[in-house]
Amino acid sequence: MNLRRCLLACTLLIAACGKEGSGRAESRGTIAVSLLSLQNPFFKVIGDNVAAEAAKHGYDTLVVSADHDVARQSNQIKDFVVKDVAAIVLSPADSKAIVPVIQEANKAGIPVFTVDVPCNEPGVKITTQVATDNYGGGRMAGEAMIEALQGKGGKIGVLDLKAVESCILRVKGFREVIDAHNATAVSKIEIVSQLDCGGANDKGYKVTEDMLQAQPDLVGIFAINDPGALGARGALEKAGKADRVVIIGFDGQPEGKQAIKDGKIYADPIQFPDKMGQEVVRAYMRYSRGEDLPPALLIPTSLYRKADGAADASLH
Repeated sequence: MNLRRCLLACTLLIAACGKEGSGRAESRGTIAVSLLSLQNPFFKVIGDNVAAEAAKHGYDTLVVSADHDVARQSNQIKDFVVKDVAAIVLSPADSKAIVPVIQEANKAGIPVFTVDVPCNEPGVKITTQVATDNYGGGRMAGEAMIEALQGKGGKIGVLDLKAVESCILRVKGFREVIDAHNATAVSKIEIVSQLDCGGANDKGYKVTEDMLQAQPDLVGIFAINDPGALGARGALEKAGKADRVVIIGFDGQPEGKQAIKDGKIYADPIQFPDKMGQEVVRAYMRYSRGEDLPPALLIPTSLYRKADGAADASLH
């Protein structure tokens, strides 16, 4: 057990004894969290669940939004280091560009965890990565596309997000399933366009317009998240092609689930951001007890179709 872990264990013991003796709970420290964007409901759910789970274990939380800005996130993490927080949880705005500031946290002896977006870059120490099985989810999206096209081939497009590792994994899994399908299928599914949608509705709309101009005979689109998929749907509706192009999204945000129920998106491999928030705090608690953690704790996706939407009491 390293020095920081020993000190942490002593602190936890003292805090526990103090709580018993005084009858009042004292904070064990702060778990600081920098998420990709709190404007995205998905990350808001993660942040809320980190705070709720941390409170159960006697920790305060500081949850901030990077707003897709790696410079902003770097400054946030520098601030966490100055505050000497108990742990740092982040979803990197850019998995490569964030490396130097993670190294600063490493040098300060503060354990760093990633949630949803991994950082697999050399030269940094991530205690563990809590995330969706994005590669497996991408494969599930590929199977959903094949299912939606009902044995027919044709041209499809991909709306990606190249700066984010989790989205790269989704596209990798998707492409592998399509390639495997094409190896034996009579009717091939051809990926003819791959554009960066920024993970946002407005940019998803714009790049889908560009995609349709270059490839007017598209039959399908895979978008790496629900905002991108909903932007694509808007562009298809404007072009009068909404009924001719199937959309596979990813996430399972309420708006995405509603669109699936309404028949605007065919299906989503859905994630469980509530579980991610809970599991990253539980991982820190395991770490604080001196347990060894695996490099990644992956949460499987589940495919959500129209029938699931019809049975979903949270929708209208």
